[in-house]
Amino acid sequence: CITVTPLTFQTNVLTELRKWKLSLIEKLKQEKEKHAAHVRQLSNETENLKELLRTYEISISRKDEVVITNLTRALERQKERVDLMRNFTLWRIQHVEAKQQEYANRIADRQFRMALMKKVWAAWRSLSEEKWKEKVAKACQSRAEDVCVQLTNDYEAKIAELTAALEETKAEVLRMHSEREQFEGTMKKAFLRGVCALNMEAMTIFQGK
Repeated sequence: CITVTPLTFQTNVLTELRKWKLSLIEKLKQEKEKHAAHVRQLSNETENLKELLRTYEISISRKDEVVITNLTRALERQKERVDLMRNFTLWRIQHVEAKQQEYANRIADRQFRMALMKKVWAAWRSLSEEKWKEKVAKACQSRAEDVCVQLTNDYEAKIAELTAALEETKAEVLRMHSEREQFEGTMKKAFLRGVCALNMEAMTIFQGK
């Protein structure tokens, strides 16, 4: 049976807490970087689409101005939606970080109280009679085991909550990507319909001549 001193127990708990905190911060940082890269990519693609739209506006006739106007509005709405989703994702990440910081502060405060209680307990035990030492040691060990189990349960629940939040954010990003692809397909079809209409009108003119 290995005897764990209060100082060793406290050091182990604090070490695990720091490792967990650093790991979570690194994961959140990676998610931020991935999201920023994705947003930049979407912004570049949006600018390219706007440039392509301006080129088509010059090359088509006045008959297709209504179609181009509708596509422009749809593109602007899509861009606004991307901006809203980006702001929402950033808010979610900041919210998760704030909750994680608050939880870490609570754990640190609890550890401080436990350390203080252990010091008081050690001082009181040193003044007690010899026959009570064994009984007090067993009670302290039982209490420490209960606290350890409670902390483990708290850590697991918090990790599950943060994991669920990250998965939800990833799902939102994937959904935005799917909607962008659908919008691109719709816009291409609309441009092709406009070009076909121009070709048919040109053929009608030439046949009439």
